[in-house]
Amino acid sequence: MEIYKILVIGNSFGEDATHFLHDLALTRGINTKVVNLYIGGCSLERHWRNIENEAKDYEYQLNGRATGNKVSIQDALAEEKWDYIVTQQSSHDSGWLDTYEPFMGWIAEYIKKEAPWAKFMLQETWAYEVDSKHDCFARYHRDQDEMYQKLRANYYKEAQKYGLDLIPCGDVIQTLRKEKEFNVREGGISLCRDGFHMNYLYGRYALACTWLAKIFGEEAGKISNEFLAESAGMQDFALLGKIRKIAEQVCWNK
Repeated sequence: MEIYKILVIGNSFGEDATHFLHDLALTRGINTKVVNLYIGGCSLERHWRNIENEAKDYEYQLNGRATGNKVSIQDALAEEKWDYIVTQQSSHDSGWLDTYEPFMGWIAEYIKKEAPWAKFMLQETWAYEVDSKHDCFARYHRDQDEMYQKLRANYYKEAQKYGLDLIPCGDVIQTLRKEKEFNVREGGISLCRDGFHMNYLYGRYALACTWLAKIFGEEAGKISNEFLAESAGMQDFALLGKIRKIAEQVCWNK
């Protein structure tokens, strides 16, 4: 079976996105190697400084699991001929376009030079929960919709500027929040576990569905065995199905 290799130059939002990705892909008949390079809260600026300094500051996470190893971006790029390389802005800076540049441009140029065969993509991050206590939520007047609209505009601008495909996680999460099951204002489940990171089950599952749908297209929907997470006893399979359907609709514009 062909193995698709996915490298994320990430942070904790990359960790959320990749936690279930490998396992969920297997239920769709897709074999992957998924590596997230983790530094909590890492911004595009810091990613670029780490490239410049060849800093071995990243926790190497393989297929959603910590390994205890520390690596540089150069180490990771040399490890495999990656099919997909993905990055994103730190969540707190995502709504401020001036934080993306010039670092996004430099990173895009570097990746295209060092791994020209790879498809370089952006993950659109998501807005914080309506009642989030995150200090930086004040930058958005503690308004979820304001944060979402700002970050969305920036990600779409940057993706268009550099000709990159966008994994629309922020769009999927915001769409799900309109459903009664996840509408916090009306007593629904929060898709965040702490006001900004994803809920361990439904939030992370939504991200994995989004990545699969965007990267692999409708092929990812042809095979589907039952998905069992670590919290299998807590799963509502009808709700998981609804999440998957919405993620696919957003990604495929249906």
